[in-house]
Amino acid sequence: MTILIRGGTVVNADRHFKADVLCDGDKIVAVGAGLQAPASASVIDASGQYVMPGGIDPHTHMNLPFMGTVTADDFYTGTAAGLAGGTTTIIDFVIPNPQQSLLEAYHQWRGWAAKAAGDYTFHVAITWWSDRVHEEMGVLVRDHGVNSFKHFMAYKNAIMADDETLVRSFRRVLELGAIPTVHAENGELVYQLQRDLLTRGLTGPSSHPLSRPPAVEAEAANRAIAIAGVLNTPLYIVHVSCKESLDAIARARAAGQRVYGEALAGHLIIDDSVYQNPDFDFAAGHVMSPPFRSKEHQRALWQGLRGGNLHTTATDHCTFCAEQKAAGRDDFSKIPNGCGGVEDRMAVIWDEGVNSGMLTPSEFVRVTSTNAAQIFNIYPRKGAIVPGADADVVVWDPEGTRTISAKTQFAKGGFNVFEGRTVKGIPSTTVAAGKVVFHQGELMAVEGAGRHVDRPAFAPAFSPITAR
Repeated sequence: MTILIRGGTVVNADRHFKADVLCDGDKIVAVGAGLQAPASASVIDASGQYVMPGGIDPHTHMNLPFMGTVTADDFYTGTAAGLAGGTTTIIDFVIPNPQQSLLEAYHQWRGWAAKAAGDYTFHVAITWWSDRVHEEMGVLVRDHGVNSFKHFMAYKNAIMADDETLVRSFRRVLELGAIPTVHAENGELVYQLQRDLLTRGLTGPSSHPLSRPPAVEAEAANRAIAIAGVLNTPLYIVHVSCKESLDAIARARAAGQRVYGEALAGHLIIDDSVYQNPDFDFAAGHVMSPPFRSKEHQRALWQGLRGGNLHTTATDHCTFCAEQKAAGRDDFSKIPNGCGGVEDRMAVIWDEGVNSGMLTPSEFVRVTSTNAAQIFNIYPRKGAIVPGADADVVVWDPEGTRTISAKTQFAKGGFNVFEGRTVKGIPSTTVAAGKVVFHQGELMAVEGAGRHVDRPAFAPAFSPITAR
């Protein structure tokens, strides 16, 4: 199939310019003025619009078994919703149970992902340690295109990685030319604070942020950065939600460490007042970890994006319906943690960031696509409108508007944390792997059309520690 996107303004991370974009099969084959295409080609009129690389959401959880239930969105519905919002690639998570083979879990997740409508790839979580884990990490990097490993510093008595696991895994990651990622919250502190609040009878969703204050996140971020610094390992910190964690990243980067930070669309837009709503379903619908923070922290996150100490935007898309959230009606610590957003990430960041002047269109592309592609080593296959790149393209209408609502969204779960927000700047057309999958509000996603994206390892680093 040949597609000619004509008359738009191409926006890459480094510049924007008027040009046509010609896609043939699943690749971009030409970018330039006055391009010609065969008579059989489909032509998309992008006049007055931007033509941008498809969004990459580096943090999603589709079909996730978690806290005794499974997320409402599977890999088909979740990736299809992403395509409607301009996100053409997700990086999801394989999360083995403690003592479970990493390879067994990886193949389990690959099976679930076979129905994906958009491209996908995986981080693999390290939830325990043994010689077998050490060996299987190498197999995943060598044979399965995995170059990142996740470490949960939270969720005590479940999947939390202790310091020994962090050190051993970070060291192994460095040997393999991969990158470690961390969920930075002190799991022991969270556990003790939860117990204290429940003992005092504070059982509702308003206690959730009290059990996970900024200092809990900052301690873990500083600890992970210190471990990575000693081992000379790069580090990617997911869902940075508070100023203190951002400050830790900024200090490390100023000292020359390779530390990267991720901000969630929700943390950039929504503040902690949502937990005070007396409606349990509303407040519980916003329960995620780390929790939403005050506006002071939101301002800091935007400054981090503008200043280059936060590099990517994600969603932590992890949807649960009201019936699932109700498991914690009498104990907030049992509310399944997670919110949606893969469908809305790009629009709310454009509306809040570009329309306000905080981000330029090129900076928007950088934090919604290009930086993730570069950090996780799939650039320029992804994250750029250049010849040879995958034909993942979003035609973006800066004047288009949409009012976000759970009633009209494609994602499942029946709840939307951005409910009622009218955004200006939306995708008019999404092209994924050279096929039109969304156009003028109509979703044409195909179950199973998504492809697994192998991410090659980086050159293994040399350091005095790894040389011993």
